Order: sequence, then structure tokens, then C-alpha cells
Amino acid sequence: MSLTMDTRQRMLHAATDLLVRGGRDAVSTRAVSAAAGVTAPTLYRLFGDKDGLLEEVAAFSFEQYLADKQALAASDDPIADLVSSWELNVRFGLSQPALYMLMFGGTPSQAGSKACQKAFSLLREMVSRVAAAGRLRVDVDRATQLLYATGVGVVLTLLATPPTERDLELSVAARDHVMRAITTEDDLEAGPARSVAHRAIALREALRHDDGTTLTANEQALLADWLDRLAARPAAASAS
Repeated sequence: MSLTMDTRQRMLHAATDLLVRGGRDAVSTRAVSAAAGVTAPTLYRLFGDKDGLLEEVAAFSFEQYLADKQALAASDDPIADLVSSWELNVRFGLSQPALYMLMFGGTPSQAGSKACQKAFSLLREMVSRVAAAGRLRVDVDRATQLLYATGVGVVLTLLATPPTERDLELSVAARDHVMRAITTEDDLEAGPARSVAHRAIALREALRHDDGTTLTANEQALLADWLDRLAARPAAASAS
């Protein structure tokens, strides 16, 4: 590891520690420089300014967040795995409020955006497993967006509430609501139309991973269009 990289890592660790212990206001250029054993000009040379440093801390912290998510072993039940991922997100947010607010509570930097995209991609992979099992009510992209937005929104709402006034059942209620909205668990809508929609969603997701040797590009596009129509028909009918 180069001297510059070692110094950079020390400063990131120092800034993260100050953020966790004292919040965003504790991360001053003077405090970080003193904690890392460097001079203020070094911070400006490596990160530009305090905002640049905080952007790097957000990306740095995101890597740990992603590592925890990736450490979740896949089980035989993809829906249970989604629930586990939701609970990990809530635990991380409530145990590391300053880090979570930095990562999710503002406009992300370019580095942060890449980390967010990686987290979103990981969540999408988990949702894809639900679709492949024929247990997804909506298409994969919409389900992923709903889970991501709702999960982050719940944690930010809880963090904005004084700890003594937090209703932790809010997370459970929101989780159960979004899971009912996107999966077929506790599905009361029996009938062939709903069954066809579930199968169409599963086949549509499988088609995304086809190696291209079975169907031509035009055939794949045509089949995808048909499957999208079959998957969307029940939702459109129930909304009318």
C-alpha cells in the first residue's frame, strides 16, 4: 500500500469514527487531521474540502453496508431472503444513524451513486429469484424500486423521530405491506388470469438471462412484449 493510500485510509477511518461518535458537525477538517495525524493541507490535497471528504466517507461506509448484505446466505426461500435483507437494512440504519443519513439522506456523490447502484443491483438479484420461482406479482424492476424506496424511507422516518417516540412496528407494517404488494404470498386473487400473470413474470425474467442461442433477437423482443402484456393485464384490470 502506498504512503498516500495509507494516509487516505487513515483519514477515512478517522472521519468515519468522528461521524459515528459525534455526528456530521464533529467532522471538521481540524478534528480529522488531528485524529489521522496529518496536516490540514493534506486533507485538502486528497479530498478537496470537507464536503469531498464526507462524500468519500459515504462511499467508504457503503462498502461495509454492501458487504453485510452480500454476506447474507441465500436460502431455499427467496421471499424469506428479502425479509432478511429488509431487517438488515433497518438494523444498520438504527445502529449507525449518522452513517445511514450520510449515505441515504442527501444527494449522493458520483462515488456514492455507484455504491447505490451496486446496492440496488444486489437487491434486484434477490427480487429476480422471487420472480424465477413464480412468486412475484409485479415486474422485477418495479418490485425492486418499491422495496428500495420503502425500505430507505422507513429508516429515514424512524431516524427523524426521537428514539423514545419511535414506533418500530412501522418497519414491520411497511415491510408486510410492500411484500403483499409485490409477491403472491397470502394471495386472495385466485383464478387463471392471476396464475398466467405470475408465470409470465417468471418467464420474462428467465428470458433476460437467455444466452441468445434459442431465439433470435427479433423473436426474443416479440416474446418479451407478449410476456409484458400478460404480466401487466391483471394489474391494469384491477386498477380500472
